[in-house]
Formats: sequence, structure tokens, C-alpha cells
Amino acid sequence: MRDYTKFYIDGAWVEPAGTQRLDVINPATEGVAGVIAMGTQADVDRAVAAAKKAFPSFSTTTREQRVELLQNIVAEYQKRYADIAAAITEEMGAPGWLAMQAQAAVGVGHLMTGIEVLKNYRFEEQRGTTMLAKEPIGVCAFITPWNWPINQIATKVVPALAVGCTMVLKPSEIAPFSAQLWTEVLHAAGVPAGVFNLVNGDGPTVGAALSSHPDVDMVSFTGSTRAGIEVAKNAAPTVKRVAQELGGKSPNIILDDADLEKAVTHGVVSMMNNSGQSCNAPSRMLVPAHKMSQAKTIAAAAAESVTVGPPDGNAKIGPVVSETQWHKIQGLIQKGIDEGATLVAGGPGKPEGLETGYYVKPTVFADVTNDMTIAREEIFGPVLTMLAYDGEEEAVRIGNDTVYGLAAYVQGELGHAHEVARRLRAGQVFINGAGGDLMAPFGGYKQSGNGREWGDHAFAEFLEVKSMLGYGMAEAAE
Repeated sequence: MRDYTKFYIDGAWVEPAGTQRLDVINPATEGVAGVIAMGTQADVDRAVAAAKKAFPSFSTTTREQRVELLQNIVAEYQKRYADIAAAITEEMGAPGWLAMQAQAAVGVGHLMTGIEVLKNYRFEEQRGTTMLAKEPIGVCAFITPWNWPINQIATKVVPALAVGCTMVLKPSEIAPFSAQLWTEVLHAAGVPAGVFNLVNGDGPTVGAALSSHPDVDMVSFTGSTRAGIEVAKNAAPTVKRVAQELGGKSPNIILDDADLEKAVTHGVVSMMNNSGQSCNAPSRMLVPAHKMSQAKTIAAAAAESVTVGPPDGNAKIGPVVSETQWHKIQGLIQKGIDEGATLVAGGPGKPEGLETGYYVKPTVFADVTNDMTIAREEIFGPVLTMLAYDGEEEAVRIGNDTVYGLAAYVQGELGHAHEVARRLRAGQVFINGAGGDLMAPFGGYKQSGNGREWGDHAFAEFLEVKSMLGYGMAEAAE
């Protein structure tokens, strides 16, 4: 039973201003795994004040000092690696192998990437007689979700530290354990007091207080588009910078010249990863109409190969994160049936033998049209929709016919796939099963957000550009 009822403010663990507590539920057992304190406006004010006080000093540290600090964080993170992975499994149900090999691993990945970018990043550039200086934006507020908890913390904290910003983090109250350990890592690594602060709480209270706070210069949010809109509204009166990574309904276009067996199988398995709880998941599979019958058979077999079970076993996927999320997914599965889609695999209810825990059957729908609810809404569970298309033009049109634009996928002959990828309106396009790239900018078009995370593009989100005109002019002769 974890007791995380203090906040980290100004370099110390402090008692919260309020008395409200929240039980954190283990989604595999439905039992209470720990308790956290819920923050208030007073806690936010205290944390922001600490970050504001620390900014003048930390913003003037040298590149070398910040490289050393990030290297110290890597060393401390490695010491707590197994603890962090275990926390992720407990808080959001990630299978142990996934927590170790991906969920916790990506934290190290972003740290190492940040170090390499920082070593060579150009903070100054002279153009003629004008000097352009990139300076840290100030106090940053970070609001992060539960589905890849360490990933989304690291994608914000690492570049912010690298450029000299100070910050306050509000992690998801549903999955707050790994954020606590992350904070312990930063403290052990010697992050100066006030540079990083942690306040737990919910969105309407702590999230709103952070995004509207007059002493916060920038807010970075990852979560649903609905919540992102509220963050932007709260931030507007103080005209602070807002960066958002929001929802997705990513198309996976299987071209006529693709290896159908390989492409469909890969698409199904990729969709089910992390129990379908990834904003960039390939949730809409587009298949040539004349190959749909064959694709259904392949997809059914692929879905049935995705094992579901407790996170401490060898199953491919564990539970979804919460009872609320389970009911939402079940409602959308039923909606797909009611609207006339063909259920190819899975369906409503829990998998046999898994009555306890928020488990969902790996589900595939076919004969879906792009106006159906399951083709429009982000389900955020292990549910794939298959849509038929006639001709490449229709495939691209359907692929782009969404309010989202976070990711897209194309599978087929390489040159052909290149052509189609260029026509898709999405922040990332994965070609022929390509893996991730921590240097590739991550973010979306349209209602999938604004701004970019990962690699060198992430640094720009936390910098202001100052033009110093006449900087390079020779002094006038006396």
C-alpha cells in the first residue's frame, strides 16, 4: 500500500494545504494500491512561487552544468528502473515485460536524447548585425496522462530542464505512482530546489489552477481533446504559450501492393499494444474492398493470438486503466454492433476467466463506414475498425476524414507508400511497420494538438527568441 500524501515543493516533501485524499486503484485487481493527497489552489500557488523564485538562477546555468545534471538524472533513474517499471504495472496495468522494455525504458531514451541534443544545440545565431538568442520561457506547468506515464513526463521535463526552465508537474491522479518515483530520482540527482515541483490532484482543481496561473509562462498538456480545450480556455486570459498533444484516430492504409497477411497482422497487433491505450494507435485499418474478405480472416486470427491476462504473467495485454474507461469501451463496442458493423473478433464483456480486473477482449470490427461512431471517436481500448476503400484516392480521403491528425500508417511498395504518406495530414506517418524514433517530432495536426515534442523540436517549445539588433555593429568612431 503506497502512501504518497506529500507534495514536492521547493526541494522538499511538504504537507498539502488540504485534507482530501484519493485511493489509487490497481486495475488488475480492482483493489486499492495506494493513496495520494489532492492538491488545492494554495498548493499550486506555493509550487509556482518556488518555480518562479528558482528561475533567475537556473535559467543562467551553463550548457555544461545542465548536461551534467541530466547525466546525474540518468544515473539515478537507472538505480530506480525496476521500481519505476513495477509502479507503472501497478498503477495502470501494463504487463511486466511492457513496463520494463518500453514504459520505463522510454524514460531513459528521452533523457539520453535530451543530453545529445543539448550538447550541440544552438542557443545563439548571428544574422548580419542582429543576434538571435533563444532563452528559456520561464515557469512551465505540465499536465500529464496515465497511459504512458513516464514517457509523457519525460517528454516535457527533459527539454525544459535542458534549456533552463523551471516547472510544476501535475501527473494523472489515476496513475501517480511513477511520477512520485520520478520526483525522487530528480531529488537524488541534485536538481536545485524549486526547479522541479510536484502537486497531485485532479484537472478541474489543480490542472485549472496551473493553466490559469498568472505566474506560469507556458503550459504543456497531454490528454483528451476535450480536456485540452479547457486548458486552452483557462490559459487564454494570461496569453501564455500552450502546447498540446491530444487525441487521435489514426488511419492505417494497406495499399493494394502490400503483403496482406503481414500488413493486416502487424496492424492488428500494433493496435492492441498497451491495451489499445495509445493516442497514436492505428485504430482505423483501410483495406482494398476486393481484399476485405481475406483481410477479415487474417485479422480474426491475429486478434485471437493476442493473449489477455494479469500483468505479472506473459500475456500480450493487461487490463485497461480504470472501471470508467472499461465502461466507456464497452459502450463503444456495443455502439459498433448497434450501428451494423460486423464483429470479426472479441466483443462485449470480459475475457473468460478474467472476471476481476478491467479486462477487454481484443476486438475487431469490419464493414465499418467512416461515419460510424467507432470510426469517429477515439475508443482508447483494444478495438480495431476495418474500412474498405475503392482506389487510392478514396483511401486518402477516408484517411484524412477525421478531426484528428496525430499519426497515420501506410503499408505497401516503398515508393508507392512514400507518395501516399505525403498526402496524409498527420504529424507522424509510419511506413511499412517502422518503429519509433525519439528524434522524430511528435505532435499532431488539427484537433490532435499543437506544438511538437521529442528530440530537438521539443526544445523550441520551451524557448523564447530575442532579437538584438545592432549587436554585431562596430562601435562608432569617437
